[in-house]
Amino acid sequence: MHEILLYYKYVKISDPAELKQSQLALCKKLGLKGRILISYEGINGTLGGLPENTQKYVEAMKADTRFSDIHWKRSEGPADALPRLSIRVRHEIVTGRLAEHEVDPNHTTGKRLTPDELHKWFTEKRDFVIIDMRNSYEYRFGHFRDSIDPGLENFYDLKKKVRALKKKYKDKTILTVCTGGVRCEKASGVLVKNGFGDVYQLDGGMVSYMEKYPAQNYDGSLFVFDKRQNVYFEKPAQHVTISHCDFCGEKSEMMRNCSDPFCNDKYIACKKCTPTDRCRECPHCAKSSSLKKSLRRAGIKIRQWWKTKIAKTT
Repeated sequence: MHEILLYYKYVKISDPAELKQSQLALCKKLGLKGRILISYEGINGTLGGLPENTQKYVEAMKADTRFSDIHWKRSEGPADALPRLSIRVRHEIVTGRLAEHEVDPNHTTGKRLTPDELHKWFTEKRDFVIIDMRNSYEYRFGHFRDSIDPGLENFYDLKKKVRALKKKYKDKTILTVCTGGVRCEKASGVLVKNGFGDVYQLDGGMVSYMEKYPAQNYDGSLFVFDKRQNVYFEKPAQHVTISHCDFCGEKSEMMRNCSDPFCNDKYIACKKCTPTDRCRECPHCAKSSSLKKSLRRAGIKIRQWWKTKIAKTT
């Protein structure tokens, strides 16, 4: 069994291209695979490999003062959970495209709340609102009980949701959450910048809470961006699936991508439905008329072109 490392750090990187080359050499030397994003604002990575090699990677990173205090999240995974190594320099380590809402997490962010402190809040039945800063399809697999899904298709949709969130929750105690912390740290800063008065971020993300308090105050599994798709920390007999197949309604934790290359949307399908013809397209495409499909494809094609153009300029 391999070990999967999940980590990030918002810290000033003066030469992202140089760091990319050193990371590439280190990962190849240790036989690690996965994804690393590097920018002037920091580093964000998911890596997998043999435990002795992931430990060597951690030790090498700790030797660099910029990364010495990274909060490492570790979990078991198959050897092919991360099939290749990809290290890229980007404008951001998590794509927000926040424009006027842009924040530097090193200066503007919510107060850190540890998993132990959050568990105490649950126990004391404290009055607070959890806003889930992941994508809605991640929320479907599992989430904190009574948490809010603001309806994000991508993290950069947050800028569209700030006004509605502010109208409802500005004066509440807010806790932002996400998988490992990188999104909720920046998101908490966005809320602070927009006048929310009492904002916290879950330190280490959901995975850190679930490691310490499996099956407590959280329903379902945790979606992850590798071949595993989802993980949970309680015993299999205790695990409860809350997500359902988009075709037949049976409980399922199998995420699929629409086979239409102009769509590629994510949907949930159970084992029974996956092999059938109707599952070759996502539910949205399957229900659309030919005209709607053509218009949707045109819109998606334009967005893909725009994403490519943005990528080339960052």
